[in-house]
This record gives sequence, C-alpha cells and structure tokens, in this order.
Amino acid sequence: MNLEIEKLNSVWTNSQQTTTQNTLLPEINFEDVISSVISTGPFYYYIVDFFDMSLSNVSPSIMDIHGFDSQTVSFKDILETIHPDDMEFVAKAEQRNIEFLFGTLGIDKVLNYKSCFSFRSRMKNGEYAMLNHQALLLTLDEHGKFGKSLNIHTRIDHLTKTNTNQISLIGLNGNPSFMNIDVDNVTDSSVKYSKREIDILKLISDGLSTSEIAEQLFISPLTVKKHRNNILGKTACKNTSQLIKQSILQGLI
Repeated sequence: MNLEIEKLNSVWTNSQQTTTQNTLLPEINFEDVISSVISTGPFYYYIVDFFDMSLSNVSPSIMDIHGFDSQTVSFKDILETIHPDDMEFVAKAEQRNIEFLFGTLGIDKVLNYKSCFSFRSRMKNGEYAMLNHQALLLTLDEHGKFGKSLNIHTRIDHLTKTNTNQISLIGLNGNPSFMNIDVDNVTDSSVKYSKREIDILKLISDGLSTSEIAEQLFISPLTVKKHRNNILGKTACKNTSQLIKQSILQGLI
C-alpha cells in the first residue's frame, strides 16, 4: 500500500469513529436509494464495511468506468484510482466530514446525511476524469461508530474540469443541508439550506416555473420568488443555469 493511501486510511482509523465490530446491513431497496443520491452522468456504487474495509454490492458499471470486475475489486483498487495530486484533499475531506458529522451535527443525525465532494480519478483508458463522490452511512455500531457506507461515484467531467476543494453535507428526511464546507477551516464556513429551499431547487431543476412551483407546494408565487432570490444569494450564482450546474456538482439534485 502506497504512502498516500496509508495516510487516507489513517484518517478513518485515527478518528476513533470506525467500528471495531461487524454491523448488520439493513434491508435496502437500491433502486430507491440510488435514485435519491446520484448525479447526472455515468456512475457506479458499492458498500464499504469500515470494520474490515471489505466491499459488497458493487455495481457492474464499475467495469465501464474503471475496468474493474465487480466480483473481485477491492477498496484498495478504488482508492488507487484517485489522482496522486488529489489524495491530500481527499484525506482532508474525509477528516472534515467526520468532524462535521459527529461534532457539528451530532451522532443522532449522521444517518440522515450524505457527504459529497469531487476528485480526479483514473478511468478505464488510463486517463483522469472528475468524479463526484457521494457517501451515505448505512449502519452504526452499538457505540455509535460508523460501520457500513454506501458510496456512489459519478463521472462529472462533462460538467466541470476543476475541483471546488470543498465538501457538502446534504440533509435527508427533512434535515437542512450544509454546502461549501472548507476542508482547511475548522470554523463553520458552510452555507445552510432549509428543506423548503431544497424542495424549490429540485423543482427548478425539473423546469417548473415560479407559478407552477407555488401551485405544487401550496404557497404564493411571491414566497417562491423570495426563496429563489435567497438561494441565488447563498450560492452567488448569476442565473438559474449556473445554479442547477452547481447544485448537481454539490449533490443537491
């Protein structure tokens, strides 16, 4: 194992948040889960068990992206596709993710969030392309330490060639979302989105007009306009097209 991967593994082992016992995987409807977390583009998914770093439920589409056999690929194989120049950021992103989940949000919230960030990854043809990484914790052990995680990697180089070098935590089940978290800043530099703002953002991405959104959410068009302005202000986006693109990259939609 090379030094960069050892450094990344040390983030999980030294965090004191990884389980030291096996955890039971709950019944999962993968079609429902995947449809709620993936971004636009070719993707694959897998479940990693932090108890022993083993993989399960690897999607066959990993062959199309990395050239790996879904039956024999290891977690080390996937980690080794990360661009060497991005490995330090990924380690910082994982560390910041753990700190925000267990420190800022609290253990009772960790199963209601997916974490998102991007990095360059080696493709099947040997070239590097930008991937969006989304991770959703599936199990905690009896001490509240994380066990199994569903990871989804989506190719997004058709949307961007550069990395924001930030992470986002997307709230599920009505929880607020936190965007643009700086991996080098221990203070809370995130931008917070309410559930209502996320609902409106998703409807905007579906192509609905202000009046159509108002009708669907049973609120006034004026309220929708206010939310749209607030969302644009938080993102510093100039228009809806830029907003949708950024939201896809952050894993919001």
